Amino acid sequence: MSVTTASFAPQSTVSSDPEQFWLRNRRWDLAFITLSVILVPLPYLFYLIGLQLGVEPDTSRNLVNGFVAVAVGGPHMMSTMLRTGLDQSFKKQYPMLIRSSIIIPLVVVSLAFLNLTLLLTIFFFWASLHVLHQVTYIVELYNHKEHHFVRPQQSTLSPKARMIDYAVIMSCLFPFAAFKISKGSFDIGVNNLASVIPGFFQQTWFFVVMATIFGVALTAFIIKTIREYRGGYINWPKTIFIVLTIAVAFTIPALPNLDTAFQGMNTWHSFQYLAITFYIIKIRQEYGSLNQDAPLVSRFSKKDSRGLFALSTVMLVGTGVVFVLVYGFIYLFMPDTPPNQHFDTAYYTSVLSFLWIHYYHDHFLFTDFEALDKAYGH
Repeated sequence: MSVTTASFAPQSTVSSDPEQFWLRNRRWDLAFITLSVILVPLPYLFYLIGLQLGVEPDTSRNLVNGFVAVAVGGPHMMSTMLRTGLDQSFKKQYPMLIRSSIIIPLVVVSLAFLNLTLLLTIFFFWASLHVLHQVTYIVELYNHKEHHFVRPQQSTLSPKARMIDYAVIMSCLFPFAAFKISKGSFDIGVNNLASVIPGFFQQTWFFVVMATIFGVALTAFIIKTIREYRGGYINWPKTIFIVLTIAVAFTIPALPNLDTAFQGMNTWHSFQYLAITFYIIKIRQEYGSLNQDAPLVSRFSKKDSRGLFALSTVMLVGTGVVFVLVYGFIYLFMPDTPPNQHFDTAYYTSVLSFLWIHYYHDHFLFTDFEALDKAYGH
């Protein structure tokens, strides 16, 4: 890859048709990747509406969680299997990944009954990294298209520019989270995660360090963006996406009810994921060997993305079965369990068993930056 390391980009002005930078096209990118950010405040607004209508806070919280899980979070989680577990080519390429996935439900079930707070702590940090990993993956899809298809002879990408983008993305979520941890209070639902976070981090220095890292990264990003704009080589689709991500991820942890607040981030994240996953599958169906490698997926994708969404939703039955079994087990053998803990244990056991497999598999899927190449004519 030919890059310039002395500055953010070559000194000469580089111009290209702005329409070429979109992953698919302007309308699709804005609808499913960027402007779908309008979904972020909806879960929290519905939670507040529930409070105004006299619904108990925990009941309102659980209703929102359940709706998001069924409407978009669950299908996005299960859609991963359309590209991994249901795809023979993927299973041949990563056989140990598929086999080792069985360990994850065993860990989840054990922690759910032995230490639910620890389970939620691991979940929160892994979920945060997963969401940010998806953001960097989308950014790299934009970078990959720019470098290989839009202006391959005049690359404006440099290691320094990429590093700045990664730094601001990976740090934007943590200043307010670190502030709450430093105060010894980090509540997810009825669980205070600070109770299992080492006291070493529950200090003012932790917030100061995280805020400083983000501040430096944000300053560098602003300077880089101004230079790109003045130089005429700014990638607008990527830049707008990063700016919106920073704004949302920085703000969300400041809200008091983190459980529902993060459902907003989860909704946007899931919407992006479903769009990209279904687009990749449609590309494989048109240009690849989807019919041979994943016949069931191919059958559901023949008309449009609604078939793939339906298949992903149907697979949620497994989550529902696990929830009923765990809920019934607690009711029969642990009758003294408080109602909120009863629900949370069953809910997180059923959801996280599949959700963590989704995270695990995506660490591999998010390295495939060539996934859209065939749609560009290669």
